[in-house]
Amino acid sequence: MTKAESRAGASARNMIFPLALAQFIASYAATSMNVAIGSIAKDLGTTVSGVQTAITLFTLTMAALMIPGSRLTDIWGRKRCFVAGLIVYGTGALLASLAPGIAVLIVGYSLLEGIGSALMIPPIYILVTVAFPDIKSRARYFGVVSGAGGLGAAAGPLIGGLITSAISWRAAFGLQVLVVAWITVLARRISDPARSGRRPRFDATGAVLSAAGLFFVVLGVLQSRTYGFFASRQDFSVGGTVVIPKGWISPVWLFVGVGALFLLWFFLHLRSAEGKRRDVLLPLRLFRNRVANLALGTQVIQWLVLQATFFVTSVYLQEVDGYNAVKTGLLLTPATIGILAASAAADRLAKRRSQRSLIIVGFFLTVVGTALLLGLVRAHSGILSWIPGLLFTGIGVGIMLTSSVNVVQSSFPDTDQGDISGLSRSLSNLGSSFGTALAGSILVAVKLPAGKPYAVALTVLGVITLIGLVLAVLIPSEQPDVAGGGGGLGGPVVRSAGRLARGARGGPGCLGGVQRSAAPGSDALDFDLQREAQERPDQDDQPEDQDVIQGRGHGNRPDQVGGDEDLQAEQERAPEGPAQRRVALGRQPGAAPRRDR
Repeated sequence: MTKAESRAGASARNMIFPLALAQFIASYAATSMNVAIGSIAKDLGTTVSGVQTAITLFTLTMAALMIPGSRLTDIWGRKRCFVAGLIVYGTGALLASLAPGIAVLIVGYSLLEGIGSALMIPPIYILVTVAFPDIKSRARYFGVVSGAGGLGAAAGPLIGGLITSAISWRAAFGLQVLVVAWITVLARRISDPARSGRRPRFDATGAVLSAAGLFFVVLGVLQSRTYGFFASRQDFSVGGTVVIPKGWISPVWLFVGVGALFLLWFFLHLRSAEGKRRDVLLPLRLFRNRVANLALGTQVIQWLVLQATFFVTSVYLQEVDGYNAVKTGLLLTPATIGILAASAAADRLAKRRSQRSLIIVGFFLTVVGTALLLGLVRAHSGILSWIPGLLFTGIGVGIMLTSSVNVVQSSFPDTDQGDISGLSRSLSNLGSSFGTALAGSILVAVKLPAGKPYAVALTVLGVITLIGLVLAVLIPSEQPDVAGGGGGLGGPVVRSAGRLARGARGGPGCLGGVQRSAAPGSDALDFDLQREAQERPDQDDQPEDQDVIQGRGHGNRPDQVGGDEDLQAEQERAPEGPAQRRVALGRQPGAAPRRDR
């Protein structure tokens, strides 16, 4: 390794700490407020419902603006967007710590922290993807970031409870200000590779429609805690007028329906704008990638199960066993340890197993953990009965969180990283919101003690986890690593020139482990390659393309490809020009590559 390569690698590794710390603080903010609701309400002279409204608005703001925030990374730059998010977030935390009333708390916590999170979270995953071109290094550092996120979500109630009990809820916000200021200083070491091509225009219409759609969908899901998912538990009134009487269909579906209409309008807008060749907020080609779609589905279920399990466990410990917030947070430590241990082992696991296999194993371990909680835990049964189930659940979630993110991000080229990162984070937030809402709705709907609401809630989570396991099994065994790196996400690096030849002719084999099953996601790559060929036609025959075909591109060693004689024969038959570049990068359009005329 040359000194320049060594310095580049060190620079990439140095930026991981501030990125992971930012993900931690964002996840911490989403869960730490729950244990301070009573203290905040008493101090500000408001109601518990008012504080819960502030927490709900934070979730809604972050979820609604995540996709527009990710698009801004392509316009402002990833590092600049990240730092801007930190500044907005820190300002909101400072304002919340000084809030004299609920209105200022909502502005600081709900709005500014929500906007800051939407700006700083997407660049975290984009920067990791573009900084580490090979799948194994990416798995290691996605493990660090995902582990930090899981740790923040799990430790939020514990840390928030300790600070609130020992000092004040205002000190909890003060801690966020100090950490964000530290991250902003550390962010100077972040290296942001220049993005090729022109900067896209911001799609304001798409941003409004997507934000409105996600806002109403998440709001509807959160309303299930009050009204239930099916028959409304109480009258739903607007301005003193009863719109939906008790016993009628839940108003949840009213909000979700309005959100669905906005999202339908959003997709129609995208199709119309793309037909006119305008810049859009979210390219429709992202939804044509079967591998990414399945991985996104597993991501939603992972965050749903994680947040719902924490919610059910916390409520059970406080309502049935009489634990306070600090003791409840401490009892969740086995799950936190499991998430951290699995995330720390992501690099080693990626070297031994495919990302698909790791997602499957993660779901399986989570099912085992849920079964252990159902089988061992009883009222006042003691701490030891909780440890096995929470530990298995934490390990399972930790394993698959990293792998699912890796599969999604690696399914697209650098030019699409901003778009897919925002979509991925939005769906994760939706999963988290739906998880706590679903669990809360079940606990309220099933009556104590005969109804066994906690057992019912865990059983439902077990069934949902099994659905996630099915989605994981449906992921193709080999997927393209379009974002860079040698070797597909599901299998080893190509090791024979014969297999390369089959891939070049449109057969099942292809460089980098790309298979025909990945064809639906190749449209984005095709578009970028055509544009690159038009802009730089004189580079089609450069030696770097020949190196890629020989197996030396994207970090592969020459000894990873077959014998020299086979190599020479394949080089003589290798196509030239733009078609050569497409085959070298693993393009599989579902048909034989176009021939140069």
